Amino acid sequence: MGRREVILAEMGLSPIWRLRGCRSTEEKPSKKNHWVELKRAVSGCTACGLHKTRTQTVFGVGDENADWMLIGEAPGAEEDRLGDPFVGQAGRLLDNMLAAIGLRRGENVYIANVLKCRPPGNRNPQPEEVAKCTPHLLQQIELVRPKLILALGRFAAQTLLSTDASIASLRGRVHRYAGVPLIVTYHPAYLLRTLPDKAKAWEDLVFARKTMASL
Repeated sequence: MGRREVILAEMGLSPIWRLRGCRSTEEKPSKKNHWVELKRAVSGCTACGLHKTRTQTVFGVGDENADWMLIGEAPGAEEDRLGDPFVGQAGRLLDNMLAAIGLRRGENVYIANVLKCRPPGNRNPQPEEVAKCTPHLLQQIELVRPKLILALGRFAAQTLLSTDASIASLRGRVHRYAGVPLIVTYHPAYLLRTLPDKAKAWEDLVFARKTMASL
């Protein structure tokens, strides 16, 4: 039993992973039901203390059958208020980054975060919070079945890859998370503060596009 299956089993959830190209005629209604159940579970989740301070959960947004899945850290203040990931100035930059490689939010792209609730003061997520929220993320990955994951930012990359390595050492290589190829790049909010690294982020996007083309 793999890591994904172990985590889901501990949460009383059953894996629903199927390979692309092996979809049965009964899958569409079944998959839709799984999305409904998962969204309901996330919206009512009280597994960690973050439910006490959130305005609302931030589930995810986009094409639920996308080849590309982008995963960030956790909701910020605007996300907590609006209920969607990557909004505001960082969200606009992300949209521009996607457009640069011919992608658009909601079209063959699904966006989510490691955590579904905002940590107070935008502090880093705590290990217990990540552990409680990871099964929700794994279920999203299994439902979307992306061909490629793009980890946005240090915390997302370190969490997904179970490492404390720097972004610099993780960039430019294909990793894997839950069996899916994963590429690391900078978080849009970081790029707003560190303009010189936008060129490096562009390199990551080009690498991701080439990797996708080879899958």
